[in-house]
Amino acid sequence: MLEGGGFRDRTLEFKALNAVIIGASFDTIEEQKAFAENQNYEFSLLSDPDRTMGEAYKVIRPPDHPLVSLPERVTYLISPDGLIAKAYDPSSATSLDEHSAQLLIDIEELS
Repeated sequence: MLEGGGFRDRTLEFKALNAVIIGASFDTIEEQKAFAENQNYEFSLLSDPDRTMGEAYKVIRPPDHPLVSLPERVTYLISPDGLIAKAYDPSSATSLDEHSAQLLIDIEELS
């Protein structure tokens, strides 16, 4: 399962907490749209082909990295006041389901 699948599968739980899910990658708008449709995502996917947002959120890989064309996988929990409350490395979760479940817990704690 892709990381976004955990968020897709818990869409109602996130909505119940008034949480907004937004994904982002370096793909074009057209690629993002096709991907979202293929994965049945109901949340927005932002397109950052010039990597401006990637630079701001520090997810650019080093030039010699084998996956340099892809951003680092990071999930940010942004508080209602617009500040980053917490950053997550999804690869550290034992499962992608665990990752989305932890976010739900942390969102509740922010409320």
